[in-house]
Amino acid sequence: MIPSVLIIACGALGKEIVALRQLNNWAHLKIQCLPAELHNRPERIPAAVRAMIEEQRERFEQLFVAFADCGTGGQLDQVLNEYGVQRLPGAHCYEFFSGAATFAELAEAEPGTFYLTDFLTQHFDRLVKKGLGLDKHPELMNTYFGNYRRLVYLAQTESPRLEMAAQQHANYLGLEYERRHTGLGNLQQQMKEHVVQWQR
Repeated sequence: MIPSVLIIACGALGKEIVALRQLNNWAHLKIQCLPAELHNRPERIPAAVRAMIEEQRERFEQLFVAFADCGTGGQLDQVLNEYGVQRLPGAHCYEFFSGAATFAELAEAEPGTFYLTDFLTQHFDRLVKKGLGLDKHPELMNTYFGNYRRLVYLAQTESPRLEMAAQQHANYLGLEYERRHTGLGNLQQQMKEHVVQWQR
């Protein structure tokens, strides 16, 4: 019997993980998303994940966390080690889409890079403009983005609407624009590796 598995996911990955569950017929996987706004306050991620683990661990045979370190400085891993729970590998969720090698290449070519995914492109106003207070305090723009030089849109889909929006966001931030199509291949491969373990 395949065990019942709960994926505790970052809200910014929820749509893609649901799509992969449907595509691969992973009916035994359940998904619970935490707010994507946690990306703006990464120090809150470990406590939020801990609370979800405590709430759900008696209800499922397996728990898995679909977060990267996401700026927690290893604190998320400390929480997960306490419970023996695994997560997706990587320092940033952008690696899930681009793959570690491509992400390292992008970061080395221009350390001052701001990344967008489909989700972040679509919710830019809520998560970036309002989330960082730029809508009310545009004078903070240089504080947040003064050291950035480039915006890279890691596109999961072929959407002219989202591409146009990503270009507009780059213009708003005063950054050079680049688009890389990633699809879901790298995220799917990482998820499959864990799903195979759960099916043994």
